Amino acid sequence: MLSCCVNLKGLSNIDDLGVDLYWMREAELKHCRLAMLAVVGALAQELGVVLPGMPSGKNQIDVFWQFYDRNPGPIFASFIFLGLVEIISGIATTEGRKSGSRAPGEFGFNPLGFGKSPSEAKDLALKEVRNGRLAMWAAAGILLQGATTHAGALENLF
Repeated sequence: MLSCCVNLKGLSNIDDLGVDLYWMREAELKHCRLAMLAVVGALAQELGVVLPGMPSGKNQIDVFWQFYDRNPGPIFASFIFLGLVEIISGIATTEGRKSGSRAPGEFGFNPLGFGKSPSEAKDLALKEVRNGRLAMWAAAGILLQGATTHAGALENLF
């Protein structure tokens, strides 16, 4: 049927880049978690939760550029800090892939003890990925709407 027409060999391995399914799964989980935090942060900012010394506003794009115009130093410092975090995370991912002792996205941080049984852990991992994929779309929508309408996500929604 379809398998005779499509060659699926190497679907989960990109030889030229040295990326395999383990690496892609790690990247997806990282982006899912970041998108979930971004959506919560954007909605909190719009609802009026603002850190001291930070500009307030409804639109994340406008707030970012207001902060950058006033004080660009922390923006560049955060890029350096996040670059270091990415290097450390990349080392952990590479070593976990080599040894096979670490599941993608597993950092040993579970203070509430979720997913103690294997079936519960598998169910929670599936929920995390599904919610994270939705959050990636939501974060993209919030940022694109903010860039085009200069209004907040809730303001655009209602």
